[in-house]
Amino acid sequence: MVTAKLYAQTGEFKEDINLPESYFNVEVSEACMYLDIKAIRSNSRQGTSVTKTRSQVSGSTAKPWRQKGSGRARAGSNTSPIWVRGNKAHGPKMRDHIQKVNKKVKRKAFLSALTVKAKENQIVVFEDLSLKAPKTKELLEVVQTAGLEERNTLFLVAPGEDNLTLSARNIPWIRTMRVSDANTYELIRAGNVVMSKIALDALTGGAQ
Repeated sequence: MVTAKLYAQTGEFKEDINLPESYFNVEVSEACMYLDIKAIRSNSRQGTSVTKTRSQVSGSTAKPWRQKGSGRARAGSNTSPIWVRGNKAHGPKMRDHIQKVNKKVKRKAFLSALTVKAKENQIVVFEDLSLKAPKTKELLEVVQTAGLEERNTLFLVAPGEDNLTLSARNIPWIRTMRVSDANTYELIRAGNVVMSKIALDALTGGAQ
């Protein structure tokens, strides 16, 4: 049985609750997590870096001076990479970094990441996180009371919890992400993964 700590909205510990086995206690596949994280990171790259080739830089194709007799080093063109204003040798080119991952692999990777976080006791659940107004101070007090001042804490936000996102924007070690946007990479790189009961239901589809 996999459990998580349940906190009141004030940040006070209440009890340990059971997490859905089908989401937080599956067979971990490091291979699937590797493939999914690799694809997520690769797909976030722009791929727009580019430099001019030798034929594109401004310059002459004429030989600057004769091959022999001048005492200077041989030169065939002033667009050479070793010349000032020459092209960049082996420079970057525009390319598409998109990598595709099978849906089943992505799903397995996501559930594996949830299982890893749960077994490391890094899944934290609150009864309610729907703040009445965007108040950074109020959220900070709740987090400090719960003892969750860990670097790179991830809050999964459910629909209707917009004030939570606004309240966390000015806390450098807290990141927020909609439940629907959660992925393997963000889960693994986070310290504690924090969510409300509403967000937990949204994540698991109400699974028991």
